[in-house]
Amino acid sequence: QLQLVESGGGLVQPGGSLRLSCAASGFTLDLYAIGWFRQAPGKEREGVSCISSNGNSLNYADSVKGRFTISRDNAKNTVYLQMNSLKPGDTAVYYCAADSRRACWNWGRAALYDSWGQGTQVTVSS
Repeated sequence: QLQLVESGGGLVQPGGSLRLSCAASGFTLDLYAIGWFRQAPGKEREGVSCISSNGNSLNYADSVKGRFTISRDNAKNTVYLQMNSLKPGDTAVYYCAADSRRACWNWGRAALYDSWGQGTQVTVSS
């Protein structure tokens, strides 16, 4: 059974940093592209970033380019999202999701992903 577990969320001041982790169990993560999404209260879920199964394709939403970095350690079966220069507008529940197509094609479309984690809360506030 495919399972993804996010961790690393929390409360941080504007300008601060957090690193989110997405750990996989029950399957080999390097067979999947991994996307990060977020959903703020009253808003639709939006794609934040995606990394292909081999790590060669990195994709970011315009709102996080230059501030967020996605990476993967297939040996640890884990994908990371390093978030720097955080803003109050980044406050949301962050989810990771696995896409068996391996590449980040149409990566912002949530319906294309096979499995989802339960989410981790990120709150940016002073």
